[in-house]
Amino acid sequence: MKHLHIALWGVLPYLVLVVLITGTAWRYRYDRFGFTTRSSQLHEHRLLSVGGPLFHYGLLFVVAGHAIGLLVPESLTEKAHVHEWLYHANALLVGGAAGLATLAGLVILLLRRLRVPAVRAATSRSDRAVHPVLLCVILAGLTATATTLRPHSYDYRLGVSVWFRSLFALDPDVTAMADAPLAYQVHALLGMALFALWPFSRLVHAFTAPLGYLARPYIVYRSRGVPAARGTEAARR
Repeated sequence: MKHLHIALWGVLPYLVLVVLITGTAWRYRYDRFGFTTRSSQLHEHRLLSVGGPLFHYGLLFVVAGHAIGLLVPESLTEKAHVHEWLYHANALLVGGAAGLATLAGLVILLLRRLRVPAVRAATSRSDRAVHPVLLCVILAGLTATATTLRPHSYDYRLGVSVWFRSLFALDPDVTAMADAPLAYQVHALLGMALFALWPFSRLVHAFTAPLGYLARPYIVYRSRGVPAARGTEAARR
C-alpha cells in the first residue's frame, strides 16, 4: 500500500501537470482556433442565461476558496487574528453556497444539452468524457465540505493543504494525503483526472480569458453615413 500511496500522491500529480502543460501547448500549436467554448447560444438562450452565470460565478468562488484553503497556512491566519472557528464557518457557508451554485448551474447546462436537439448534436466526444468527471468533482467536493459539519471533524489545512504545498517544494508529503479521509482523496483524484482531460476539451478556453479588455483604450465609433440635416440639404439642391 505504501507504493500505491507514493504513486498516487507523489508521482501522479507531476504526471498530470506534464499532461496539462504539454497538452495545452500542443492544442495551441495545432488547434489555436479550437480555444473556444463552441458557443451554442443561438440554439437556446433561456436555460443558458440561468445556468451559465450560476456555473461560472459559482466556480470562480470555488477556485478562490480552494486557493486560499490550500495555499494559505493555518499559522498565517492565526497571525492575522482570524479564529479557526470563524475561518471554518466562512469556508462552510461561502464554500458550500458556491459549490451548490456551481452544481446547480452545471445541472441546468447538462439538462439543456440533453433537451435541445441542436445543442445535443453539437456535443463532442471530449464533452461526454469531461462532463461526468466535472460533475463528480463537484459532488465529491461538496461531500468533503459536508464532513466539516461534524464536531472535531478532519482539518484539511493540517493534511491536504500540507500535501499540496509540499508538491511545489518537489518533496511530496505523501503521508499527509494518505491519512486524509476518503472523501478528500476521491476529490483530489477526480480533480487530477479533470486537469488531465482539460487541454483536450472545451475547458481549455479558460486559458484565453480576454483580460486585455480591462486595460484597452476606448474605441470611438463614427458613422460613415451622411448626417440627416446635410442629407436633406443636399437633396434640396
